[in-house]
Amino acid sequence: MNYSGIKYTDMINGEGIRVSIFVSGCSHYCKDCFNSDTWDPNFGLPFTEEVENEILAYFTKYNASIKGLSLLGGDPTYIHNIKPLVSFLNKFKAAFPMKDIWIWSGFTWEAIIQDSTLLSLVEMCDILVDGKFRIEEKDLNLKWRGSKNQRVIDIKKSLELKETIKYIE
Repeated sequence: MNYSGIKYTDMINGEGIRVSIFVSGCSHYCKDCFNSDTWDPNFGLPFTEEVENEILAYFTKYNASIKGLSLLGGDPTYIHNIKPLVSFLNKFKAAFPMKDIWIWSGFTWEAIIQDSTLLSLVEMCDILVDGKFRIEEKDLNLKWRGSKNQRVIDIKKSLELKETIKYIE
């Protein structure tokens, strides 16, 4: 898996101060995507164990001030990103069980819960921003998403209650 960038003090992609990882690879090809370079899974740099360790070390050093981790792209749920991210999240959750994890996916919640491979990654996270970006529904006033069709979903509550529960800001 490759990544296009890491923001170590991000306050845009999720609640609070976060570390955001922008992975490469996306199969949705949304019209007017702001990050279309990341559609190519080979774009950027390899997400190596050394990079993982740098992220974990950053969380260790600044633990008190960072609320959590955000996974964006590209698309973290792109087929070739799932296994490496599951592996990394296992390490992350073992080291920082109280930190929340946000994930963005071009797939809808309904598609994710029907696909065990997608769900294996998403269920490790707390909040999902789902759905493709749609230029005709673009709204710059939305928090954490680019178009009105996208939803901010509480993953844990949705799985527990077996219905889609939107995250309340």
